[in-house]
Amino acid sequence: MRAFTALLLRDIVLSLRSGGGAWLGAGFFVLIIALAPLGLGPEPALLKSAAPGLIWIAALLATLLGLERVIEPDLQDGTLDLLRMSALPLEFVVLAKVLAHWLTNGLVICVLAPLVSPMLFVDAKALWVVAASLLLGTPGLSFIGTAGAAVSAGVRRGGVLLALIVLPLNIPALIFGAGAINAVQHGSDPRQALLLLAAFSLIAAVVASLAAAAALRLNED
Repeated sequence: MRAFTALLLRDIVLSLRSGGGAWLGAGFFVLIIALAPLGLGPEPALLKSAAPGLIWIAALLATLLGLERVIEPDLQDGTLDLLRMSALPLEFVVLAKVLAHWLTNGLVICVLAPLVSPMLFVDAKALWVVAASLLLGTPGLSFIGTAGAAVSAGVRRGGVLLALIVLPLNIPALIFGAGAINAVQHGSDPRQALLLLAAFSLIAAVVASLAAAAALRLNED
């Protein structure tokens, strides 16, 4: 447990210090939301209808930005070899990296989203669903993204491969997250979409952790 905590704190500190870390993802998310009215026009009805998809597309792309640095630096400087030889199972190494990525990226987006969503004329009653959907769905994005980072680690132009792996797998989160926000804006119950988002993250937590750990073991060979 001590090794897990130390690895988690180390990755959080490195993410906050790195130039392409947490602040870049948060800034990118806010920038997409802020630029949307300029591209789509100032019509409130149009922005309101597009808001659910725009919010989740912005969140998906923002989480993608820092994923290449989740595994690759440790592979390059030899830290990953030390982690393989440690008593900490690789599944827990993956979990620590996912938590560090989510705390410095996904959680920040969850906090920012209700603050910037009014720029897209999202109803005040829907702001809690915006936060809840991201809170339930972004952990799944981090798990899948970390698995993709483990698969593409050490590959030339791995960022392109990472995007090709991660983006299609995150489509369910995009559909359910946008669906939850859209439902509450139209007076429907968003609970079904939120439950599906939670199921997405739980499945991703199990499958992606095992897949990432297996990819790290294969990378050793």
